[in-house]
Amino acid sequence: MPYADLPLEQLRGHVSSSVEPPDFDEFWAETLAQARAHDKQPTFTITNNGLSLIDTYDVRFPGFQGQPVAGWLHVPSGTTEPLPCIVQYIGYGGGRGLAHENTLWATAGFATLVMDTRGQGSHLSTGVTPDPEGSGPAHAGVMTRGITDPHTYYYRRLITDAVRAVDAARTHPLIDPARIIVAGASQGGGLAIAAGALADDVAAVLPDVPFLCDFPRATWIASRAPYDEIVRYAATHRDQIDQVARTLSYIDGVHFAARATTPALFSVALMDPTCPPSTVYAAYNAWTGPKQMREYQFNGHEGGGAFHTAEQLTWLAELRSPARR
Repeated sequence: MPYADLPLEQLRGHVSSSVEPPDFDEFWAETLAQARAHDKQPTFTITNNGLSLIDTYDVRFPGFQGQPVAGWLHVPSGTTEPLPCIVQYIGYGGGRGLAHENTLWATAGFATLVMDTRGQGSHLSTGVTPDPEGSGPAHAGVMTRGITDPHTYYYRRLITDAVRAVDAARTHPLIDPARIIVAGASQGGGLAIAAGALADDVAAVLPDVPFLCDFPRATWIASRAPYDEIVRYAATHRDQIDQVARTLSYIDGVHFAARATTPALFSVALMDPTCPPSTVYAAYNAWTGPKQMREYQFNGHEGGGAFHTAEQLTWLAELRSPARR
């Protein structure tokens, strides 16, 4: 796959042209207040994962408008003291998976809350959480579900779920509420950026080749799904282009990044046709907290893979050292 984005020096300095809505903060404050007004408590039910070194709990917590969202909580077996926790979000099309999946962070000594993805979970991995909200005409997939209004847009619900997953993690006695890290790749990376800005006092953010960033550029140059769902919708709803752009501005990772003060470790793949590197750099350059980037020069949307996981483990070990806490 050829390199197809901006020249490298321009890429590293790229700033998005996305226009921030004047009521961005009010929109999200109201959305989260409505979700938190529901007094349902998270539940954690021990389940058999078939593993001898990891204990797993089946999680249910209230998400958008109090609607139930599933997850898994993995902790090292025998844990008695509160642990730092990775809240992990899943890539586009995936769900929480099965009880024995996504346990790497737990083997490294972290609690891990893996959030299911409403209305997805039938492509990359298994999901069980429905999206009960209706939608007008939409392209296949979720990118255009309710896209003519930010209040009805799918990602308003999913981002709210992501923040409420952090809230849920903080209620468990084996999780240190002061050491919550939000993480994910692709769609999961975009959710981590949003949660890093909206959730209260997370300790770190790990956006890996993040999606949902710099929509004006992404919808213009991305050559693959999911961004092309928006392009295809706009091609047949020519009279709604301004409405679509307005809706996307409320969930653009660039605007969340501008509000984030938490330390973050980003990754970008320079030959990524799904999440073009300029869109990742747009969010990274907007990030206002301490930040580092790892570039993978000859990789596509797989990013750094296991190499980047090693980078994340090293970076988190440094973050958790006594000098940094």
